[in-house]
Amino acid sequence: MNTSTAQAPPTDDVIELLLWQHAQIRDQFDLVQGSAGQQRKDAFQQLVRLLAVHETAEEEIVHPAARRVLPGGGGIADDRLEEEREAKELLAELEGMDTDDPEFLRKLDKLRIDVLTHARAEERYEFERLRDAFSDQQRKALAAAVRAAQATAPTHPHPGTETATKNLLVGPLAAVADRVRDMIRKAGK
Repeated sequence: MNTSTAQAPPTDDVIELLLWQHAQIRDQFDLVQGSAGQQRKDAFQQLVRLLAVHETAEEEIVHPAARRVLPGGGGIADDRLEEEREAKELLAELEGMDTDDPEFLRKLDKLRIDVLTHARAEERYEFERLRDAFSDQQRKALAAAVRAAQATAPTHPHPGTETATKNLLVGPLAAVADRVRDMIRKAGK
């Protein structure tokens, strides 16, 4: 399975888009854990990209929207951003490891549990409430904004950039550097 945000579902609703991406992330974790050797390396790199791009869009679009419109939205967004920072730190650590290292799968499993717990919290406390807070047209506009953010997002974790402001300041340079690194890595195969 080749998982990427470019394979977006045929929906223009931001909540459906995000739920679909959460399912893709779960599937990609399974693929990484169930493979070995070069297949694991490739699957892990796809997971890294998927998580980095997805979280950047949530940090730039979704969490600020929750902060603005949901009762208690500031606390909800702050909790999700803290979870994302912790996940980025572990993902960055994993990215520096050999995927054949016995410690890699143990740490990957911790990341999987943390990410899936985070996704459930988003789905329960944020997404469903945002669905109710926005009209169909507004959710369509948010989906377009999420896709635009993902198109220019960094493809590797950058802990410490969990806010919209930090993503907008650091993100473009990080995204260019990440995408160049990805092209060099791909050319070296």
